[in-house]
Amino acid sequence: MGTLFDAERHEPLVKRAWDAGEAQLAIDRIVADTHSEFAAQRYWPSHPDDGPDSSRFSTLLYLGAAGVIWGLNHLARENATDNGPNYAQHLPEILTRNRAALVEAGFQTRSYLMGDAGILYTTWKITRSSTLLAELADVIGRNSKDPTLELMWGTAGTMLVALALYEETGETRWAELFRQGAEYLDDTFVFESEHRCHLWTQNLYGNSVKLVGAVHGFAGNAFALTRGGKLLDPARRARLWLWIAETLRATASTAENGTNWPQSVGPPRLGRTQLLVQHCHGAPGMVTSLAGLSEPIDDLLVAAGHLTWTAGPVRKGSNLCHGTAGNGFAFLKLFERSGDEMWLDRARAFPMHAIEQSEARKAEVGRGRYSLWTGDIGLACYLWECIRATARFPTLDIL
Repeated sequence: MGTLFDAERHEPLVKRAWDAGEAQLAIDRIVADTHSEFAAQRYWPSHPDDGPDSSRFSTLLYLGAAGVIWGLNHLARENATDNGPNYAQHLPEILTRNRAALVEAGFQTRSYLMGDAGILYTTWKITRSSTLLAELADVIGRNSKDPTLELMWGTAGTMLVALALYEETGETRWAELFRQGAEYLDDTFVFESEHRCHLWTQNLYGNSVKLVGAVHGFAGNAFALTRGGKLLDPARRARLWLWIAETLRATASTAENGTNWPQSVGPPRLGRTQLLVQHCHGAPGMVTSLAGLSEPIDDLLVAAGHLTWTAGPVRKGSNLCHGTAGNGFAFLKLFERSGDEMWLDRARAFPMHAIEQSEARKAEVGRGRYSLWTGDIGLACYLWECIRATARFPTLDIL
């Protein structure tokens, strides 16, 4: 096959040595700038790179105010930067406004990255208000059979909230809610003879499609299952792990420069036909989602890591979802899985480039990009993981 990526979507890595002190200063700058740009009612200004709908959905965990608050509080809890306001008093209004925006657009309001579950959990994490737990349990339960069958809107995302609450509280109701979602994912993970593996079919934005990647497809569902694998029956776990490994292998494309995955298999839908190298679609997200799977898939993960390195930083920006920081997490995951220092060195090369990307774009636009998955706060979280030499992807590995 060809190179498995579009070179024009990437750019050469800057020749700057890893500097933990410089990374820490960048975190401090991002956090200080983010606090300074807050305004009640408006929260944080939208960014042109997030598209024309970003102001309409300015409250989301994914790219809005809830995510910024999540990131600022996460960094404060980690002592990654000086404490500032926690913004907890604004979260009830953010929840109300977010619901209204989703309803107006015709979307369900239950999900983790886009809806109630993420905002409610973020509020609970800051306030520890027990009154929120009943509402969270209701939202997670109602999303346990969501037909989108992916992470952003679907069952997999709210399973992560249930798992986090179980880990935080030890209450069995959260474990049961996680298992309820896992049973649905198991039931809908169907063998497709055409593709020689099990796949989920997403019902997304009015389309039926078999997506593969970390945010909208197979890998995101697989991540949620493996992240909470300790809660599954051993027989179910063994069967699912085998199927997941088989699907990872069956959908992979390999060439001299590594391994990548398509955005979808079968007839193209949603225009998702281009081979990408991003967290949301492509090799980096497959590594980050499946590096915790206890199956013999190391050859695929390593080849995907090499492809990510060969492709280089993402020209689109420094962010987590479809940028340089998100790709860098694949290297951190490979270091965590293998202990090979080469992957840590590569992980620590990407943030120096991402810092330059972020600052250059801020100079062009005149302001930072105030969001978690698509902006500077997500970059700050990645820089902190590089300083720590850990691999906790924000809102996925750590909630």
